[in-house]
Amino acid sequence: MIQDPIFYALAVPAVALMGLAKGGFSGVGAVSMPLLAMAVSPVQAAAILLPILIVQDSVSVWAFRRDWDRGVLMVMLPGAAAGILLGYLLAAKVSAAAVLGVLGAISILFALHRLWIARGGRVQAPASSPPAVGVLFGVVSGFTSQIAHAGGPPFQMWVMPRGLTPGALVGTTAIFFAAVNWLKVPAYAALGQFTRENLLTVAVLLPVAIASTFAGVWLVRRVQAERFYTLVYLLMIPVGVQLIWKAVTTG
Repeated sequence: MIQDPIFYALAVPAVALMGLAKGGFSGVGAVSMPLLAMAVSPVQAAAILLPILIVQDSVSVWAFRRDWDRGVLMVMLPGAAAGILLGYLLAAKVSAAAVLGVLGAISILFALHRLWIARGGRVQAPASSPPAVGVLFGVVSGFTSQIAHAGGPPFQMWVMPRGLTPGALVGTTAIFFAAVNWLKVPAYAALGQFTRENLLTVAVLLPVAIASTFAGVWLVRRVQAERFYTLVYLLMIPVGVQLIWKAVTTG
């Protein structure tokens, strides 16, 4: 188990935010990876968060198992698998500093995209775009998910114009990312990240993830989510800049 108190000072809020995201504050969990990568390597951070995500996914998939769109999954999952492979190759072939720089850039782009949407902006593929475009967005979603557990924006850019019902959208999203997270397991195993130390750390953090998921379900009905979202996305920008700076100075 990781013993560094600085790690837990960052890991506890990171996992709590991930739990809040699963509980209803969609998107705020994207800051979890950048926060954790400030304490350990980005590959190790992602490997620690992955089992927690899989446990949380099981709840979402069970809840929405009857309402999902088969066509979206058939188009995007093959692309996502290719994107995961690309992310694995990046982590396996280049330095940790390079992965850190990519993570920082993804964090900044994710935050800017979310803030743009909050101001009424839209960046989406046309509703008439062919399946090949969906496969491409799947590749990008798989890649960003492998590196930063942040595959949401590319997925949404292609899926949102499809006109799914709210239930089908939530169910399809839950099943897509549950499948993507399981597809990432062999990649992180090949990178040697499922060590005893990492898995014991996961066991310590799992109660925080479960409690924060239920807290998210309770809070999402009682607080003004917009201000909370804005604060988290604004936080992602300096965190991303810090990761890029760390990559440049240690690379």
